[in-house]
Amino acid sequence: MIFGRRKRTDDDVEEEIELEEDESTEDPEDAEPVEEDEDSGEDDSDDAYRVNLEREDGPFDIDEVDLDADDVTRLDFGSLIVTPFENMQMQIQIDQDTGEVQSLLVVRDNNALEVALFAAPSTGEMISQIHQEMIEGTTAQGGQAAVTDGPLGAELHRVVPMNGPDNQPGYHVSRSWLAQGPRWLLRGVLMGDAAVGESLDSTGQLLMEFFCNLVVRRDDRPRVPGDVIPLKVPDELQQGEES
Repeated sequence: MIFGRRKRTDDDVEEEIELEEDESTEDPEDAEPVEEDEDSGEDDSDDAYRVNLEREDGPFDIDEVDLDADDVTRLDFGSLIVTPFENMQMQIQIDQDTGEVQSLLVVRDNNALEVALFAAPSTGEMISQIHQEMIEGTTAQGGQAAVTDGPLGAELHRVVPMNGPDNQPGYHVSRSWLAQGPRWLLRGVLMGDAAVGESLDSTGQLLMEFFCNLVVRRDDRPRVPGDVIPLKVPDELQQGEES
């Protein structure tokens, strides 16, 4: 596994609960259009907006699994336990002001999955609210966003215009997975070729499986819903970086 660090600044995210997106310099007209969802995910009873709170296939809470029942090698990031896959590349995203690990970026070929953990209320579902806020924010940027029913329930597809290195028009494209557990919300943002199209390719399937295998170990510290729950670098990765 290749491991790296990257400083994360306020410019990396628009809001704490917002997401990082893939950069592309292709013309926005060439991007696959996002089909508008008339309900915008507001009606949780609609079959087109299925919020999966049961998480039968993951991600899991620490109290829902027995990690000692198998011989799988995992990485312990404190609040998040990761099951790596073969030849996985990973970067940790560090807040420049606090020095805390804000998120993980898992890279495969020309694709990436950014994973971040947030506090959630002890009761009630907040995924639909986050989706609505992200749709409104995307529209304000001149982009397109829609919630569709994906493999993990409701997922958000975004296409946001941007300028490339040569000031050529392009776009950001991403699809976001949100999973809510006991007082936590886990966000996975898929970027790259795997984020384009209705169905996931083999790399997208691999990164989705990685996301589903994540285990959350939320602490007992009181937090405001939406606040980032920081991670810590495992000792074995720190030692490997120093050697």
